Amino acid sequence: MKKTLLKGDLVTLRAPEPADIEILYTWENDPSVWDYSNTLIPFSRFQIEEYILASGQDIFSTRQLRLMIDFPNEVGMPAPIGTLDIFEFDPVNQRAGVGILICEPHRKQGCAFDALSVLIRYAFTKLPLHQLFCNIAEDNEASIRLFEKAGFKKCGMRKDWIRREQGWAIEIQFQLIREEHAYDDH
Repeated sequence: MKKTLLKGDLVTLRAPEPADIEILYTWENDPSVWDYSNTLIPFSRFQIEEYILASGQDIFSTRQLRLMIDFPNEVGMPAPIGTLDIFEFDPVNQRAGVGILICEPHRKQGCAFDALSVLIRYAFTKLPLHQLFCNIAEDNEASIRLFEKAGFKKCGMRKDWIRREQGWAIEIQFQLIREEHAYDDH
């Protein structure tokens, strides 16, 4: 059976809607994820609203794309549990960065892997990109496992790249090249 382009086995990816403002405001202003998202200051509701209103613009002009990750709630209705970001979209060199956030109650359930798999299929078939990349702090073991499971390969390391309260951290670079990855395009 042919899969819907932005639907996986567990989750569905979709564009942000005005109804997502409050949940995005909560996630973006959670200091526990700021180290991973390179966030230094809180976002206002107005900034989130402006971002959502502008999110309908073409990825070729904005060079980024945010997708909401929906998972059925207790009554079976789709509800947002995270976001997937494509950033530094470069159509000339056919590459883009990837970032993912899954809210705490839905971690370790396969949702992140399913969402990332859907994004890979979308990026390689519709954009069409030659490669995806991500940068992960070496102590973010869950993200490293996720991206390696999805086929990303370690391709570099930056020492003392991320400044934290407890000192400097190493950032590991990963990439996934389309020709080296067996994604399901059916």
